[in-house]
Amino acid sequence: MKFYDKGFIYKFKDYTQVQIFTAGTAILDMKIYEDKVCRSTFKCQDLKTFNKENLSSTYPDNFLKELFERNEKEIIHRDKENEILIKIKRD
Repeated sequence: MKFYDKGFIYKFKDYTQVQIFTAGTAILDMKIYEDKVCRSTFKCQDLKTFNKENLSSTYPDNFLKELFERNEKEIIHRDKENEILIKIKRD
C-alpha cells in the first residue's frame, strides 16, 4: 500500500479509523480494532494476518493501532529490512 495524500484519523471507543483521500475520493477507509483490521475493499482480517500480508509477520499484533493512536505531531516509522516507511504528519 502506498499513499501520499491527505487523510483523517478518528479515535472511537472501540476502534481507530483511518481515511485517506485523493481528489476528494476516499482511497483508503480502514478501521483498526483491538483484534482485527477492516478495510472497505475486503473483509476484516485478524491483526496477525494483516501484519503478515501488509507489513511484516515480525510486528506485534497491536503495532498499527498503537502507531495511529500516538498523539505526536509527526510520526516516522522506518523499517529498512522490510522496506516499510510510514509517515504521519498532523496539522
